[in-house]
This record gives sequence, C-alpha cells and structure tokens, in this order.
Amino acid sequence: MAKMRAVQVAKVGGPLEMVERDIPEPESGTVRIKVQACGVCHSDSVTKDGLFPGIQYPRVPGHEVIGIIDALGQNVPRWKVGERVGVGWNGGYCGYCDSCRRGNFFACETSTLVTGLTRDGGYAEYLIAPSTALAVVPETLSAVEAAPLMCAGVTTYNCLRNSGARPGDVVAVIGLGGLGHLGIQFAAKSGFNTVAIGRGADKEALARKLGASHYVDNAVQDPAEELQKLGGAKVILATVTSSDAMKSAIGGLTPTGTFMIVGAVPSLEVPALQLLLKSQQVKGWYSGTSLDSQETLAFSVLSGVRSMNESYPLERASEAYERMESGKARFRAVLTMEK
Repeated sequence: MAKMRAVQVAKVGGPLEMVERDIPEPESGTVRIKVQACGVCHSDSVTKDGLFPGIQYPRVPGHEVIGIIDALGQNVPRWKVGERVGVGWNGGYCGYCDSCRRGNFFACETSTLVTGLTRDGGYAEYLIAPSTALAVVPETLSAVEAAPLMCAGVTTYNCLRNSGARPGDVVAVIGLGGLGHLGIQFAAKSGFNTVAIGRGADKEALARKLGASHYVDNAVQDPAEELQKLGGAKVILATVTSSDAMKSAIGGLTPTGTFMIVGAVPSLEVPALQLLLKSQQVKGWYSGTSLDSQETLAFSVLSGVRSMNESYPLERASEAYERMESGKARFRAVLTMEK
C-alpha cells in the first residue's frame, strides 16, 4: 500500500515520533483529506498526556486541520473530491442527538468529538474525518492562516458572539497569547469597545495594533478599577491560564455582565456576593461545531482577522509542540506537510 508520514504518540506521556503508515481508506460516512496544514494547539496535550479517558494508542494528535478532500467513503452526499475543507475538534448537526446543540460536545452520541482524540488527527499527510465534521474553507485564506481558526479562532469568536455583548459595549480580553490575540481582533471587528488586559507595558503597542481601544497593564494597574472607569465591562473574555489574572478582573464587570472563560484553569475563586447582588454570571465556553468553524472562517475573511503564526514542517513537530507548551510561540504554531 501507499505510505504516508505521520507524527504519533505511542503511549501516554510518550514523545512525538515520526513514523511511516499506510495511507488510510475512508469508511462509510467519512472522507479522506490530504492535509495541507495543522495547528499545534495546547489542547493536543490532552492526547499526548492521556487526559481524556479511553484514548487508544498509538494516536496521531492534531485538531486544527486544513486540507483537500481526495477520497470519499460511501454515504457522503454533500462533499466532493477536490473541495478544500477544515476539521476541528467535533462535527456539526447530524440530527441524531441534541448534545452539540446544547453545547455538551463530550456527550455526542455519534462520536463527532474525534479529531486527534478518538480518531487520528492532523499531524499526518492524510486524515480520515466524518463528513459531519467538515467546514468549507474560503480560498482567500491560506492553509497556515486558516488552521488555527479551527480551534483557537472558533473558540474566541463563537464565545464572543454568544456572550450577549452588542456593538459599543465594553468588552475586555485578558491575555495577548494564542487565544487572546485572536479574541482582541474578533472583539474589535465586532464593534465592541475593546479593552486588552496584559502583563507589561511592552504589550500595549501590539494590543492596539490588534484593534484594542484601551490597554490595561495588570502588572501595575488594577484591571477591575480600570474597567469600572469605563463604566464596567459587559463581557470579560478570559483567555489566560492564570486564575489570579482572572480573579483580579471580575470586579470590572458591569451589572448583568458576564465573565467568559476559555482559558483552562483548574479552579477559580469568584466573588459570590458581587455576582448575586449585580446579577452577573461566570460561564465557560467550549469551541463549537463545524458550522461554527465555517462561520468563523467566513467572518475572518470579511473582517480581516488573521492569526499570527510560526510555521514548521511536519518533521519538526516536536519542536513546534515544545514552543507551544513553553508559551514562546508567537502566537500559534502550525505544521505544514511540504517536504
């Protein structure tokens, strides 16, 4: 059989290793994708470190995938060979259950939460994906530009558009990293009065370049006080993995405001009495469906939102992963399949 290159994790906690595998054949309801680019996301640690039960190894990570359909399985009526598509964590509305519609992707009865977890992902030259997991990719986006939008992009954009904020509202984004630099752009392009909260005066120029109207340096300023000077934030989008940074900003919410968490923190102390008296809420937000990803890509083209990326060939996947894990990547790492 024809062979392909793939980067796999052989066991829980094992290293990323380049291997040669047979090019897979699509089964019923799936397509085969010739991968062009795949983002390296912090969520890939779920696969690498075995943080989700039932993962079978060896497993190929990667859930920010852009490529071309090059083969169809049976019972795939919508898609055609040659179409350019993206694949994220999970699929779309298959009509079988209501889990995705309710936001409970982990309970999906048709196992659409698959890429790089229960199925091999995009750290490979070819990928098999359910047809319900595909999103159309605009031709005006390069594969490297589009790949991070399949997770980091849809997470921040989908969160903001479902946050209840309206154009003109004060919306704050904590963090200017892989998620935050996209969140600031999406907030500004959505017409929000955007406040970027970062650590250090050196980040202000970048924050304003991304579209922020205000910058708060939480190393020397109190974020809650600064937000209240603006009348309070209708929404605070927390993209960081620091519970202290989150905690310091919650007091900046306006009455009925919402604190949206997309950064993974193990726990967070919240001011319960403040939330009660001001009818505020703290919410988590997890990614989105394939339709959400498709709409994120379309909005990005329309508004000019772009991910800032470092590109690596597939054989340097370990280096790219280490850059991402260390926080040194500026701002997303993306693997390409070119030799």
